[in-house]
Amino acid sequence: MPDRRRSFPTNSGARYARSLRVNQVLREVLADELERLADADERLRLLTITSVETTPDLRHATVYLSTLEDEAAEALEERRAQLQHLVGREMRIKRTPRLSFLADPAVRSGEAIEDLLRRIRRPPKGSPSE
Repeated sequence: MPDRRRSFPTNSGARYARSLRVNQVLREVLADELERLADADERLRLLTITSVETTPDLRHATVYLSTLEDEAAEALEERRAQLQHLVGREMRIKRTPRLSFLADPAVRSGEAIEDLLRRIRRPPKGSPSE
């Protein structure tokens, strides 16, 4: 009979690494706070956090957003210390990572691929297939 208590491999370092858990919790905490802050600062509206990547020593965290306009980037930089303070209060980690905010390059790449696919599907003007 299999041991059901071991539903996860014992050497789960790669699958459930601490940094992955920290990234997920950071994303949730920051998303909740940005939603709350968007009520007071309209520059922060319609921001979606796609992912968070921390360095192995947890000193720095890069927060990737679906889009990042100049005004939103400025607002996030103004609120960075406040967001870091909140992260330090909400999470039990030795160091609070320094936050930086970037537009997610995967979103831009996906949009470029979708644009190319649209062009392939749409026949050029004046072609015999029109």
